[in-house]
Amino acid sequence: MWLFLFINSHLFSQLMIEKGYQETLSFLYDNLPMFQRVGAIAYKRDLSNTLQLCASLSNPQNSFKSIHVAGTNGKGSSSHFIASILQHAGYKTGLYTSPHLKDFTERIKINGIHVNKGFVVDFVNRMRSTIDQLKPSFLRSP
Repeated sequence: MWLFLFINSHLFSQLMIEKGYQETLSFLYDNLPMFQRVGAIAYKRDLSNTLQLCASLSNPQNSFKSIHVAGTNGKGSSSHFIASILQHAGYKTGLYTSPHLKDFTERIKINGIHVNKGFVVDFVNRMRSTIDQLKPSFLRSP
């Protein structure tokens, strides 16, 4: 009987996480300007939103070394390659790529492992007031 209750409570917990995750993704997709949905108005020509988002997180980019990969083609492959090399050299790596193929958690990896759905829910919940205020642009996977 206790095993049954544990399994049910675990399943219930997983269902609640999934529900919160789907609600979080809906919040992002429904409330943030996406080029695919609203066109050029979603595009910001300056870094003001990025700088404000960083400031709301106490400028984490100033507390670790990072590599920003930009360009037209090959960003994802290059980023994964660099992260893999650094991880094998003993560094802790964090990788954000966009868009995702199947699931939003694919966008964020720590040491090569996708973050879990709870991580996404917790982060968006912590940032919700800032997101509501800034309405930063958002890229959704097709």
